[in-house]
Amino acid sequence: MDRLSTGIRKLDEMLEGGIPRGFLVAITGEPGTGKSILCQHFAWQGYEEGDKVIYVTTEESRNSILEQAELLGMDIRKGVEEGKVIVIDALLATDEWSLTSLDPEALVQKVIDAKKKLGYGRARLIIDSLSAFWLDKPAMARKYSYYIKKVFSKWDFTILATSQYAISTSEAFGFGIEHIADGIIRFRRSVKGGRLRRFLMIEKMRQTNHDLRMYEIEIIPGKGMEIIGPAEFSKEDYALPKKVMERIAEARRKSESEVP
Repeated sequence: MDRLSTGIRKLDEMLEGGIPRGFLVAITGEPGTGKSILCQHFAWQGYEEGDKVIYVTTEESRNSILEQAELLGMDIRKGVEEGKVIVIDALLATDEWSLTSLDPEALVQKVIDAKKKLGYGRARLIIDSLSAFWLDKPAMARKYSYYIKKVFSKWDFTILATSQYAISTSEAFGFGIEHIADGIIRFRRSVKGGRLRRFLMIEKMRQTNHDLRMYEIEIIPGKGMEIIGPAEFSKEDYALPKKVMERIAEARRKSESEVP
């Protein structure tokens, strides 16, 4: 099986060599857990291997993505200047490679235009984040996700698509993309002793005997993401506060009581 390196050696080992070619992988988790940095590693690795790379950013500007990657030792800007990487900006840009609306059909057309510009060959597509396209209509999440996967499967894309989770509930907005994704890499967070800790787990990867353990990660200037070993923690390290859990449980009971 042809597998694409994630750009993080330990994660590749956890995936029997990388992500299977042609897969759509959901990168899920709360804000600030490392989702975009994994996407930047994937894009940078693609550039170094000669793949066509398209990066769609909806919540940061193009320049912000490129600057963050540079601080982590990945000169994706070089790939953009050489015409080997295209960053589609859905936030601030008004040039050829920008999106003026968060419309799935506009996204698909712009990505296809970018692929034609880059030319034939193995391609990597990053959509950061895909959940931005249905935040105002979460009931459409599954339909949009299926549509995007169906169209892009014909263009030899291997896709990473991030999905935001709410900090208060650790749950997705709407149904999310997990239902149609070929793989799920989940990021988590906890605060213990006044220190933020980040974790990563491969929850799903078809056709892959992947690692089932949760690993702690670190974000290191000049190096990017490093996986430092299997995590050891108690339930209290990642559980929501008791009052928050009680409010969530009460809201669910109320909702269920209203169902005929």
